[in-house]
Amino acid sequence: MSTTVSKDARVAIVTGGSGGIGRAVAERLGAEGMRVVVHYSGNEEKAREVVEIITAAGGSAIAIGGDVADESDMSALFDHTEQQFGGVDVVVHAAGILLLSTIVELNLDDLDRIIRTNIRGTFVVDQQAARRVRAGGAIINFSTSVIKRAVPTYAAYAATKGAVDVITMILAKELRGRDITVNTVAPGATATLMFLSDKDEATIATLSKAPALGRLGVPDDIASVVAFLAGPARWINGQVIYADGGMI
Repeated sequence: MSTTVSKDARVAIVTGGSGGIGRAVAERLGAEGMRVVVHYSGNEEKAREVVEIITAAGGSAIAIGGDVADESDMSALFDHTEQQFGGVDVVVHAAGILLLSTIVELNLDDLDRIIRTNIRGTFVVDQQAARRVRAGGAIINFSTSVIKRAVPTYAAYAATKGAVDVITMILAKELRGRDITVNTVAPGATATLMFLSDKDEATIATLSKAPALGRLGVPDDIASVVAFLAGPARWINGQVIYADGGMI
């Protein structure tokens, strides 16, 4: 299905848009007629593949790199977006890292790394978004359903995502009167490379049975939730939306 993009189409930035859930989100928003900035941290080639998919379907997209935890990089990302497309309406902050370890064995350098990307990165991106997103826009962060399930080895990751939940709820209140919604999507077990890479077939089979819907999620399942929050869901604000097929 081709998409016709008008000059006044809404503009979306998707951090971590080169792979996994971020890629599915970027493609979905492009298919819905938004002009999309596909952010990447290291894999420019994959980001450009996403751009090609969006443009081949009649959409409009560009790829821009940068470190989400670096304020200069993210300021430049938003500057470039405004110069290219005239403004920003939707920011989906999907970039993040997952490092697994028991608390006893956790390497504290790894803890610092995950805090920098997942917490500082959210502050940096949301700060730019709060300054730049136009009225009628949406800011969407990413958390995890692991926070509710307390899964061993996920302590560092879940702790950073708990911080994201709080940032989201407070920012929604701080933007009172601006007509900008701020929400978080918390996926459950979703079949992405990041999620599957450290798991054997038996573990994956067990996890597939956990949701009430009887399967793992796929990136498109999560992208549909993001598209709802980015578009028609104007009365949902300051919320953490669990998209997990009924695992909780």
